[in-house]
Amino acid sequence: MYETVTVLALIVLVYGASANAVERTPFAGAVLFAVIGLMLGQYGFGLLEVGIEAEDLRILAELALALVLFTDASNTDMTELRKIRSLPQRLLLGGLPLTIGLGFLAGWVLFPGAGLAEIAVLAIALSPTDAALGKAVVTNPAVPNRIRTALNVESGLNDGICVPFFLVALAIATDSIGDRGVGLFALQVAAREIGLGIGIGLIFSILAVRAIGAASARGWISVSWRQVLVPALALACFGSAQQIGGSGFIACFVAGLAFGALEGRHREPLIEAAEGLGDTLALALWVLFGAAAIGPVLSDLRVEVVVYAILSLTVVRMLPVWLSLSGTDLGTREKLFVGWFGPRGLASIVFAVMAIDAVTQSATLINQVAVVTIGLSVLCHGATATPLARWLAGHEPKPG
Repeated sequence: MYETVTVLALIVLVYGASANAVERTPFAGAVLFAVIGLMLGQYGFGLLEVGIEAEDLRILAELALALVLFTDASNTDMTELRKIRSLPQRLLLGGLPLTIGLGFLAGWVLFPGAGLAEIAVLAIALSPTDAALGKAVVTNPAVPNRIRTALNVESGLNDGICVPFFLVALAIATDSIGDRGVGLFALQVAAREIGLGIGIGLIFSILAVRAIGAASARGWISVSWRQVLVPALALACFGSAQQIGGSGFIACFVAGLAFGALEGRHREPLIEAAEGLGDTLALALWVLFGAAAIGPVLSDLRVEVVVYAILSLTVVRMLPVWLSLSGTDLGTREKLFVGWFGPRGLASIVFAVMAIDAVTQSATLINQVAVVTIGLSVLCHGATATPLARWLAGHEPKPG
């Protein structure tokens, strides 16, 4: 354990000291961390002996995602969101279901030995996009603000929206619905996950903003403790929503939106520490993912797994996005850009681990497909974020 902690701490130290320089290159962030993990793990130099379990990866991914969702939502341009709200609505209500459907169809063709419910579990697990991996795009001023806002809101909400569908498919795959019908079970899960998630997010955020404002006015908050307020709020939203059966992901994103809107001009100093902590957790996760997950899968790779991963990142994502954005004023390049930047990461890791724990028959298949898809996404989306942002900016109509 101490060796792993030491290695991770040194990686954080070195990367943190050179982040501005490294992030100017195409291979930065998650792709760099995953490659470092692979090189240092047992399939590389063997310097990072990782005995981490899948459940540990899930917990780390959940905590990192909770912080990223909250901070990204806090930075959302609410004025711009009101102007372009139809874009994320189209992506979430049209593009997401179509992506799940196409993912299921691809799995049905490529994996005939798997059960239909298990294929649905896989398709849903790989449908939500990752706010952390998409950060290079949604924070890049070269990308038009409406595109950044739409992608940010989509990635912030689609993992939470996927939770009810995922739990229903998982319950069918494990035959755990019981005497309840599928329809009733699905309604109960959706109402609980989404409703409680939204409620927890709003209540916690409103109360926290008022409490922080009152305490700050009285001079009760020290400089050192001010830095932990937002991380504590984000994790409290996530943990409490999960504990009572709601979606912690939705709770964090909704809380972040409310916090950013209510806190106004004071939000930036408050969320800086949360952004740093989220980035650090994500760094550790991707290093461990490279060391513990990528190597074993690469040693026993199947062609159909690679084909599914490629389809998942291209046709399965891009065609639904194109169809859902038809009729808008977005041009061809913008639609292609939005369709391509649907990276898979933290949420897919969480879903995949849940599926592996519950579904024994296709656990190996789900693990292989998830790891390869996420690994390719980290590589391809990381390498193309900056070049394609410049490409899109170069074709934007000039004002006047």
